[in-house]
Amino acid sequence: MNGRRSRFVLCIDAGQYAEVDLDVGKVYQALPTEKSARDQGLIRVIDNSGEDYLFSADQFVEVRLPRVAQEALLRVR
Repeated sequence: MNGRRSRFVLCIDAGQYAEVDLDVGKVYQALPTEKSARDQGLIRVIDNSGEDYLFSADQFVEVRLPRVAQEALLRVR
């Protein structure tokens, strides 16, 4: 890892992205999100495809994970 603590979120509502891009109950890595997108209630997340996209922030809750768990999640990407 790059020394910066990664941010992770738990999907609580897959909405229209269910079964393809997001899974309820799955932890995803959140990336820095541009201020204009944050102001619109969006968050940048690496989804099931391995690509990062903007989703509604209401679909996620932030979770704090121990470093060992973060490293494990980053390795499986």
